Amino acid sequence: MSLTDEELERYARHIVLRELGGAGQARLKASRVLVIGAGGIGSPAIQYLAAAGIGTLTIVDDDRVDLSNLQRQTLFGTDDIGRPKVTAAATRVAGLNPDVEVRAWQQRIDGGNIDAHVRGSDVVLDGSDNFATRLAVADAALRHRVPLVAAAVAEFEGQLGTFRGWEADKPCYRCFVGGNPERPEATCAEQGVLGALTGVMGSLAALEAIRACAPFGEDSAGKLLLVDALSLRFRTLALPKDPGCAACSGLQMVSSSNGTIPQPSNA
Repeated sequence: MSLTDEELERYARHIVLRELGGAGQARLKASRVLVIGAGGIGSPAIQYLAAAGIGTLTIVDDDRVDLSNLQRQTLFGTDDIGRPKVTAAATRVAGLNPDVEVRAWQQRIDGGNIDAHVRGSDVVLDGSDNFATRLAVADAALRHRVPLVAAAVAEFEGQLGTFRGWEADKPCYRCFVGGNPERPEATCAEQGVLGALTGVMGSLAALEAIRACAPFGEDSAGKLLLVDALSLRFRTLALPKDPGCAACSGLQMVSSSNGTIPQPSNA
């Protein structure tokens, strides 16, 4: 896929990067990224994915903009209060980069509709705010062999991981969280969350989605990034594959080449 003169200028700072270059930018232009949730994580991720020149952004969220969102969801402004988040997000993306195609879906993700969104995507970025949705998204990404970038924030802590569980040496999301754990969940309203930290984690999630579309640097799948804003500490842990995982242990595995990220493939 070729780049126009205007695109060459717009993405010049990407193109001069040896690890990305014009070929990498063309791959971003051809990529389709699905973003689940346009909240604290999704808000910065959507902005940076659009600015990076992702060809097609599909955004799924059932919520409307609330005044309490604006402390951290910088994709929106005061004038957006009451609007569907996906509608406001699409408007913002159009103003930021009109070359990006936005597909906006105002709906809540569940087991009945997730496959239609994941199928055909090159990467899924999950910034949803509840565990049931995260599991549904993760299971669909595994079924369709689409890389999953999952990010979460609570109070002063964040975590980020990339999952490709169909590969012989890589864990899936359920290898990380367990089969179907019973766990009480607290909302941002109950726990609180540092607004700027959602910006950090959403930006890092966008970086990992870009890496999955146009590979550069080290493969991040199988690693978990933990961020502690109270102590300004970043830690990276290795996540092993669970040989007894009910989700991925029965899959026909493929091997990844050393040091490189395989191209996303859809079943």
